[in-house]
Amino acid sequence: MLKDRIHDELLSPENLRNPYPYYAMLREEAPVYWNAKFDTWVVTSYQAVVWALRHPEYFSSEVFLRDEKPPSPPISEEDFPKYKFNLDYMNNWFIRRDRPDHLRMRRAVHPVFNPKYIDNRFRAMVQNIIQDLLKDFDPESGQMDVLKDFANAMPVLVIANWLGMPGEDREFIRTLSRQLLSLDQESPDRHTRVHEAITTLNDYVNPLVEQRVSQPSDDLLSVLAIGEREGELSREEVLGNTLLLLIAGHQTTINLVGNGTMALMRNPDQWQMLKEDDSLLVRATEELLRYDSPVKRAPRIALEDIELAGQEIREGEKVMVIINAANRDPMAFENPEDLDITRYPNPHVAFGGGIHHCLGANLARLEGQEAFRALTRRFPPFKFATDPDRLEYHNLLNIRGVTSLPAQW
Repeated sequence: MLKDRIHDELLSPENLRNPYPYYAMLREEAPVYWNAKFDTWVVTSYQAVVWALRHPEYFSSEVFLRDEKPPSPPISEEDFPKYKFNLDYMNNWFIRRDRPDHLRMRRAVHPVFNPKYIDNRFRAMVQNIIQDLLKDFDPESGQMDVLKDFANAMPVLVIANWLGMPGEDREFIRTLSRQLLSLDQESPDRHTRVHEAITTLNDYVNPLVEQRVSQPSDDLLSVLAIGEREGELSREEVLGNTLLLLIAGHQTTINLVGNGTMALMRNPDQWQMLKEDDSLLVRATEELLRYDSPVKRAPRIALEDIELAGQEIREGEKVMVIINAANRDPMAFENPEDLDITRYPNPHVAFGGGIHHCLGANLARLEGQEAFRALTRRFPPFKFATDPDRLEYHNLLNIRGVTSLPAQW
């Protein structure tokens, strides 16, 4: 029966590699389905996902503030203080808050996330970083690991620069970012690893914030520090959202570039089309975001009893909207299983929706555009240097991507 397969197949090796046939089955048979293992409703149809994202009056983002049930898998008595510390710290993220707190925190940083500011500040910087990363690769023939040699390095240089962190600290920041993702795994030491990462980050960032409260510069950490000085943000919110920006500005962009490059490798005609006409770059990036989104899901919690796609969701029950499933829904996209870099319009939900539409979407788009421009302009279509069916995917609920992507040309 369908209900007996949901937990196993969400994170099965087969569906980590390719979840889309499974998502298609869910959309057809159970677009809103109660998953007892994860204690949540799983939502896969485009219509239901968009509705849930756009109605925060019914579906709150304060899942971890409002849910009083014990976590799954259960937390040991020894680990519970670390779990509670991690949870309280991350509840300072603006993406985990509803209005008015969400609006207050987002308002403090919103001006430096608008498209014009992002383009003026980062376009040339990203182009220079990419050029430096690719300069030693022969454009005629060669090989690289797209993740390890390219995608892993680019976004951490950008976000560290913007936050005002020294370039020599980028490996430290990358390591912390990976360690913070432990909470998305079921490993027994995940709470200890995240607790250590948060404590280390606090020790690193707190003096930088203190300095910028009195002597702000033009970096993003100064924007957060000014928000504290003007009473818009608490120190805990400054530190918590610095952590959020490190993760969001690093991991999602890595996997956008990795997943997008892999999609183009599987569709060399689309690679060649983009190589010959980079006026398609904006549409191509949107299509790559739709086709294999780096963020898998968005958690919510019901604020009152509500019906969604024929299912009665009770107040206090959790909801998991599956971004990747919505982005392949044939009711919203023509031939959704095909990669089409000319697709327009393209109303994908890779960046969520409603008041919680991703604040960093403009920067992620810019980084993706410049990465795909550089790869397709400089190189012929990549081929897989190893069996693509043997690529290892991250065993994560939230993030979709491979751990490495060996390519040759």
